[in-house]
Amino acid sequence: MRGGYLCGAMAKFQTLVDIYQDAVKTFPDNPLFGTKSGGQWSWMTYLEFGRKTDGFRAGLASLGLERGDRVAIVSNNRAEWAIAAYACFGLGVAFVPMYEAQVQKDWEFIVKDCGAKVLIAATDAIAEKTKGFLDTIPSLQHIVSMDPATKTSDKVHSFASLAATKATVPTIRPDVKDTAGLIYTSGTTGNPKGVILSHGNIASNVSAIHECFPMSSMDRSLSFLPWAHSFGQTVELHGLLSMGASLAIAESVEKILDNLAETKPTLLFSVPRIFNKLYAAVQKQISTKPGVVQAMVKTSLATRAKQRKGEEVSLGEGLVLAITDKVVFAKVRARFGGALKYAFSGGAAISTEVAEFIDSLGITVYEGYGLTETSPIATANWPNNRKIGSVGKPIPGVSVKISDDSEIVVYGPNVMQGYYNRKEENDAVLLPDGGFKTGDMGRIDEDGFVFITGRIKEQYKLENGKYVVPTPLEEQLKLSAYVLNVMVHGDNKPYNVAVIVANVAAVKEWGKDNGVSESDPEKLLANAKVRALFKQELDRYGEKFKGFEGVKDFALIADDFTVDNGMLTPSLKVKRRKVFERYQSVIEALYSKKKEKASEDKAQKAEASAE
Repeated sequence: MRGGYLCGAMAKFQTLVDIYQDAVKTFPDNPLFGTKSGGQWSWMTYLEFGRKTDGFRAGLASLGLERGDRVAIVSNNRAEWAIAAYACFGLGVAFVPMYEAQVQKDWEFIVKDCGAKVLIAATDAIAEKTKGFLDTIPSLQHIVSMDPATKTSDKVHSFASLAATKATVPTIRPDVKDTAGLIYTSGTTGNPKGVILSHGNIASNVSAIHECFPMSSMDRSLSFLPWAHSFGQTVELHGLLSMGASLAIAESVEKILDNLAETKPTLLFSVPRIFNKLYAAVQKQISTKPGVVQAMVKTSLATRAKQRKGEEVSLGEGLVLAITDKVVFAKVRARFGGALKYAFSGGAAISTEVAEFIDSLGITVYEGYGLTETSPIATANWPNNRKIGSVGKPIPGVSVKISDDSEIVVYGPNVMQGYYNRKEENDAVLLPDGGFKTGDMGRIDEDGFVFITGRIKEQYKLENGKYVVPTPLEEQLKLSAYVLNVMVHGDNKPYNVAVIVANVAAVKEWGKDNGVSESDPEKLLANAKVRALFKQELDRYGEKFKGFEGVKDFALIADDFTVDNGMLTPSLKVKRRKVFERYQSVIEALYSKKKEKASEDKAQKAEASAE
């Protein structure tokens, strides 16, 4: 190992039950969960949450659940999700979350693999799809539906009726090593694998949040990251609950901007894909302003950059920045509710350009890094310890080292207990000295900041022997207003090609001013002018990369990569294998086309020489 950085601290919380009990006792009247119904937002207080959780804990106990059992849930974010989770923690029962967007075979595999005794379903439709599991999965004894109209039986129960249980069941205080939950990584290949996270694992992360981040009971977030994912669950749900803060639950990803304006959050937890969309929307809005306003914005962004570097700003630059902030930036912040102070980015590397832009709007960006296996935070930027472009320093209690082959290895109380029933895979990533091999490549600078340079599994070698890490290039290309998504491919090939999901609506808008009037998406994307536009965008956004890393040819498609079509994981990462399987013939055709062109050129040269 080479390079390392360590920060030590005493953990504030030992278990998730500590967090729950402290929060309900300290902040009983604070609003906790906000939900929108009938056009109005209503709020559940901490006291109400505590009462419902205590009732549901008793309800689960009435089904025969005991310490060490497992409860699985298929649900998007909702107050009942958190009630179920904390009810399980208080029984010493492990909580196993799944996504509504997952396919039925994944639900069945996970419920069977973890040995769940109870399955909670968000809707009756999901309950109906999973009722057959009662016959095929020996451990499964009960299904609980959150749907108010659910038809109950001896094995199918109503969530509301269980939560209304009047009996009192004491809260168990679990051991720090007890399993709090299994989070199944969606994976890009094979079946999902269950990451075992103990109470101590997750509580250590929450404790570090208290030490590092400027949050309080006065803060509010708009929650749209799935709590079934470790980032949304630990950092937002457990973290904010432990602060006495509030979470407005977004109606949907499509309604984020509307919900931001309505709920006026002070905090935003997101993955780069969402930040990229916000960046593109704001850039588009600014591009419609008069030239003088655009010039002011450009000057102000440069001034903010100087301020970040600690350079002196002239009186004139400061004046332009002040005016621009009032005339432009304040209006942009108003679209986000007007109260947003901090944006926390995780899940993948955020583009430096996007991070600096959001920062320049007056919203401080803190980027972090981690995996489900590290509960999830391993490193983060925080006040007085921030360097845009890095993923920060190791959080309190955690240390990070770089192996001789540039792999990031994490040590600390946040490192998982292992993968459930996966000894070979545990042996491959858990070192005898307690380190966890992340599979990510990185470096640590002289100030202790960690930089991610790529994913080992995603790295591939071109025919010329040069290594390519596609993700950084893909993230940069997605900054184009015309690119919704992209996958770069070149494994054992002479050069890189890309499958690009075009923003058809944006291309049509561009076409109005450039003599392209095709309405059919397929014909539009085949248009020579449109292809020339994308070639310009590839050159523009790929200029920072080495020549061999660039994209030499590309295919344009109209259908986006989504969770529903299996091209994205629930945490919005591209499933490279799935995309390749779907578009293999398209990708291979790009290389064939180049070979045919090369053969034609060779033949023409030979013919010319003969003459």
